[in-house]
Amino acid sequence: MARPASRRTVIGAAVAAASAGALGSAAPAGAAAPRRAATAAPAAPRTVDNRFWSTYTDWRCGDAAGVRAVAGRRPGVVIAAPLGSAEITDPHTGRTQSWEYATWTSPEHRSAVPATEAVASWNADTPPGTWIRIELSGRYSDGGRTPWFVMGHWASGDGDIRRTSVDDQGDGKASVWTDTFAVDDAASGLRLTSYQLRVTLYRRPGTRLTPTVWRLGAMASDVPDRFEVPASVPGPARELDVPRYSQNTHVGQYPEYDNGGEAWCSPTSSQMIVEYWGRGPTAAELAWVNPEFDDPQVCHAARFTYDYQYAGCGNWPFNAAYAATYRDMSAVVTRLTSLTDLETLVRAGIPAITSQSFLEKELTGAGYGTSGHLMTVVGFTPDGDVVANDPASPSNEAVRRVYRRAEWERIWLRTKRLNASGRVVSGTGGICYLFWPVRPTPAQRRALEAVGVH
Repeated sequence: MARPASRRTVIGAAVAAASAGALGSAAPAGAAAPRRAATAAPAAPRTVDNRFWSTYTDWRCGDAAGVRAVAGRRPGVVIAAPLGSAEITDPHTGRTQSWEYATWTSPEHRSAVPATEAVASWNADTPPGTWIRIELSGRYSDGGRTPWFVMGHWASGDGDIRRTSVDDQGDGKASVWTDTFAVDDAASGLRLTSYQLRVTLYRRPGTRLTPTVWRLGAMASDVPDRFEVPASVPGPARELDVPRYSQNTHVGQYPEYDNGGEAWCSPTSSQMIVEYWGRGPTAAELAWVNPEFDDPQVCHAARFTYDYQYAGCGNWPFNAAYAATYRDMSAVVTRLTSLTDLETLVRAGIPAITSQSFLEKELTGAGYGTSGHLMTVVGFTPDGDVVANDPASPSNEAVRRVYRRAEWERIWLRTKRLNASGRVVSGTGGICYLFWPVRPTPAQRRALEAVGVH
């Protein structure tokens, strides 16, 4: 569970989507087609647009300044000839160092969804002595342009820089809240209509070191402002065999990484899915963990997803980037539109990490309420209820939970809710992390494409 005053609440107070209506849901595979009316109902408006650059052609289409595209099993961009060097002070260590740098800037992507929010995500390898900076700039529906907003300073390790988001970014029309670009007053009708992403690759001067960026992109969205969501029709049952870890067995561990326990829902969930795909840290990589602690890989995930500005492990893109540091793994942050989307993924063997907030009475069997919590959806019962690995459990054995479909779908997809004080606060509107192998099966590829991820 996230800390009580999360930046999601801040976003919800600042952003009220102006478009009305609700997200549609497709009928499950094999279901009988409904009887058609004389005039077909209009399709629900599209609310989510994903664009990720990851192919050799993609990397050759951008603006390369000191970088080159590399082909092979996993195409990407690397430093070719640095543009120069810069003195950069890490705000979290106070250390000033010189870094050589080069940049890759994406073509401008016109979003199919004029957006109130955008979340970038990336997959990269950053050997010691290297790191990357990710930025977003776009065009508004009123014709104006944003500045370049920093979406993260990132490295897989923490010896060269401190992995961090950047606070206090805004232009009077939009702001960046940790990992999310958000229009300040969505009710005004202002939207982000197109955007570019820029990644700057850094290395120690005088070396041949280089980061490799394999995937870069963003999810842009305009989810309707709503307290309720329509119920989707249950599809076929399936449950995936995903490892189960409790965050609460780590209470008080590593205060420097937000003290374990309820603050570790995101890295605990991420670690479950990393291990589902047969990946994970080696014994040598876990040697730093206190040997008295159980499940040291959860501690490892917390350390290497920790955002030093946010002072927590719940930065969405940092969790996706962590998963992609493992062999041949891809990962993104996106939004889904219904439990039908999750069923499509689970049927193909892809679990998902979802973000939700709720009062204890709103989710039967949870036994707690939260202003923000990540859990892993691993399956569905024959009745369509959600099988979740919920890390907010007292033990690993208690992690598997079954939650009522309608309740769970509501707390995950809504964008507004009432908190325990009766105040209107935000919901996360279908946010999830997806991790999958670089070379998915044909069925997995089709499932990802069905939910807009390529």
